[in-house]
Amino acid sequence: MIAAATLGASASDGLKEAADIQALEAKESGRASYSPTTAVKFKASDNVYLRSTLAVDFTYNKATATLPLFRGLSPKGEDVYYIITESSDFKVAEKLGVNYAPKMKNIVGTEGAQLVTLEKGLVKFKGDVDFSPKYEVKAGSPAPFPPTVAKPGAVADGEWSSMAVMPSGNVLNIQLVQNKSGAHDRLKSIDLKKMAVTLSVLDGFQDGKQYFYHLVTDVSADVPAVLEQGVYAPKLALIPAFGKSEPSDKSALLGFSPVVNGISDVKNPEFQGFEASLANGGIDPINVFPIGPKNDDPSESNNYSPLWDAHVVAWTPEAVKAGKVRRIKSFEDLKELAEAKLITSANPDAPGNPWLFGLKPLKVTINCPVIVHPATVK
Repeated sequence: MIAAATLGASASDGLKEAADIQALEAKESGRASYSPTTAVKFKASDNVYLRSTLAVDFTYNKATATLPLFRGLSPKGEDVYYIITESSDFKVAEKLGVNYAPKMKNIVGTEGAQLVTLEKGLVKFKGDVDFSPKYEVKAGSPAPFPPTVAKPGAVADGEWSSMAVMPSGNVLNIQLVQNKSGAHDRLKSIDLKKMAVTLSVLDGFQDGKQYFYHLVTDVSADVPAVLEQGVYAPKLALIPAFGKSEPSDKSALLGFSPVVNGISDVKNPEFQGFEASLANGGIDPINVFPIGPKNDDPSESNNYSPLWDAHVVAWTPEAVKAGKVRRIKSFEDLKELAEAKLITSANPDAPGNPWLFGLKPLKVTINCPVIVHPATVK
């Protein structure tokens, strides 16, 4: 067995780890492992970031992504099943067909990481997830947010982090989707013979364009985990560093901006926000994101991370009274609204993030790997 997280190991060690994981996957699935020649050929207009994706249902409000499934071992040596969506190493990301997320390397050596071991392609985890709790949510009254009941459908133990530091020191974004206790709330179907899993994806906006489809895996706080139907994983709160988004900040996080109190009437095409989600059976809150993955850019300026640092905003009473509440569609839009003081940070006590127009972090990490950003959907 390879010892956990030997810092300073060569890049070739990370590639060897990836090859071992893929070899086991190929053996158990009967499917050729991802490579540029074996990858599913999507249309260019589909803009699939996660190149190992096996299938996408682009149907709006019903969108799903089918991904390769991998078998690992729980701390007790029991079978668990997981997906891989990002790597902190460029070459490993290329080999596995996952997103390149260089900021994740800043997790190594911190309390937010999970050190894992590897033997014959089997990743063995120190932490685990309990998928047995019953998911419950009830909107508040008179305002839907905050909810009066918010119980996550999955809770991680104190050792679990989806930021898995491999023996080489490479960091993989790994999420359990099924184990002995049950399955992830976003799981639609799983095939243990073909080693494939289909999960629901959420909508969002990026650069003024909708259908920024992303997968919520786990969240550092319980109420946001309920709102996003992800695993409640407290260890994610220990990942550095809230309110720091520049590449030079040595943070693993990247700021984005959910909205609390947008329009909640889904008959209005401008609906958006947590209140809309709670008032309408958990529909997409349609969050706003700054950038997508840049999987062909190995430079230090590549600032993508799947670990979104929630700078939650609310429309001001003045904006509501003046009838100016609408859907926010881009970071440029967000900047203008912040400068006009039409929105305000939901956490007024935190330091402002200069990268995000002075808005303040709520100190919640939401792991949202970006899968695909199609030009159009059905």
